[in-house]
Amino acid sequence: MNDTASVSPELAGLRLDQALPRLFPRYSRSQLKGWLDEGLVQVNQKQWRGKDKVLGGETVDIQVPETPLVDWAPEPLPLTKVFEDEHILILNKPKNQVVHPGAGNAKGTLVNAILHDYPHLAQLPRGGIVHRLDKDTTGIMVVAKSLEAHHALTQALQLRTIKRLYEAVVWGVPVSGATINLPLGRHPVDRKKRAVLDSNKGKPAITHYRVQSKFRQHALLEVQLETGRTHQIRVHLAHMHYPIVGDKTYGGRLRFPAKASADLQDMLRSFPRQALHAKQLTLQHPISGETMTWTVPRPFDMEQLIEVLTQDRETNEF
Repeated sequence: MNDTASVSPELAGLRLDQALPRLFPRYSRSQLKGWLDEGLVQVNQKQWRGKDKVLGGETVDIQVPETPLVDWAPEPLPLTKVFEDEHILILNKPKNQVVHPGAGNAKGTLVNAILHDYPHLAQLPRGGIVHRLDKDTTGIMVVAKSLEAHHALTQALQLRTIKRLYEAVVWGVPVSGATINLPLGRHPVDRKKRAVLDSNKGKPAITHYRVQSKFRQHALLEVQLETGRTHQIRVHLAHMHYPIVGDKTYGGRLRFPAKASADLQDMLRSFPRQALHAKQLTLQHPISGETMTWTVPRPFDMEQLIEVLTQDRETNEF
């Protein structure tokens, strides 16, 4: 199948092999390099070398090999479908589910389930996945069902026109909402983690949050992503000293409010994951252009956590 993109003016001066990952972020760098080496990439219907520089305005075509994702086996796993049509699928992802196969997670992922119900998506990049949620983050996701939709949604993410709202229960009580504009990248010591870095080392990352509810030593925040870096909400909030409850990677040591009830202590001690939920997604339909919004309710474990925090606040008000 053929995939096409136009070189925007801001990419002028880049080598072709540098511009390709920005034009086609839905493919890995290794895939793009391989296709370039194999002669499957053309610029203005001509063969270019990787070192040739783009000027802006060129049309880049890739003849994407029709290679199914043979290692991503379909599995009959449940999918909670919120909406679907010919081009997109909106899902509510549960906790404890990895989005796509990887090291140590060859089976049981969301993509395995998607490929069972939609075998043709094996031909799309990452099985149609446009953006990811962490294993233990719950909530709403969009999956492309056609290459045209995948291309349009990936572009929309780059242009930041897709609106994603989350809810998070955090330790600490912010006075008010704020915007966190701090670059993120791989942690300099622990390569499995992300961290706030200097601007010359990290990628731009912007997170907006506002306070929905305040408890004695916790808060329920509504968080909006402007960018979508790995672990962005978790790292940004932890850096601001508002770590997400249950986050074993970035949450720090377990703490209890003074005079916390046994119920609250048990809840905080046993909460099995980061208390983070993707509650709402707004986008322009990739084909019709219609603005569409979907909202999914909080999962039961977060509702329980908020209920116990509310009881603790009411008990200790006087």
